[in-house]
Amino acid sequence: MKDEAHRQVRRFPTSDLARVAVFAALIAVLGLPGSINVFGNAVPITLQTFGVMLAGAILGTWRGALAVAVLLVLVAAGLPLLAGGRGGLGVFALPSAGFLIGWLPGAAVTGWLVERGGRTPGLVRLVAACLVGGVGVIYLFGIPVQAAITGLSLGKTILLSAAFLPGDIAKAVITALVARGTQRAYPDAVPAVHRERVRAAGGR
Repeated sequence: MKDEAHRQVRRFPTSDLARVAVFAALIAVLGLPGSINVFGNAVPITLQTFGVMLAGAILGTWRGALAVAVLLVLVAAGLPLLAGGRGGLGVFALPSAGFLIGWLPGAAVTGWLVERGGRTPGLVRLVAACLVGGVGVIYLFGIPVQAAITGLSLGKTILLSAAFLPGDIAKAVITALVARGTQRAYPDAVPAVHRERVRAAGGR
């Protein structure tokens, strides 16, 4: 039993838990400026998707997803950590619910694509990873749920969501630049490098 417990602890290094907590907090902090509704869209524009992309790009697949999961659990528990001070289970019944749920796979896919870039993921890969995971995947979850909750057609909802694209593309580019700069300064911030070191130490 002691050996099994020891192995479980080694699977989740303290440094990883700290990184997950830091990025969950970062996503929450990015909600402080509030949100903006444009063109009558029921789903607001926030900076928090920038944090989701950054979590995936720097933490990698499962750690990035875990950071988002921690935030969503805290939100569900009632903490007002979403833009505009929103929190509680009720937010998962709003038109933006699908986008919130999409944050988790969005961060995971972003991290997975960055990891495929190996020890030196280039800027183009980072941008592409953010666009696919942090934009495409989140929209894939968000738009159908928004349409279902609001009663609008899928086509109409897609048109409304097009208003998010310029800002989300900008977030993807900025995320890639920040991640690239961070990874150059701290090579261990490259998900593939960090994963190799953790595995060498006997972790996941």
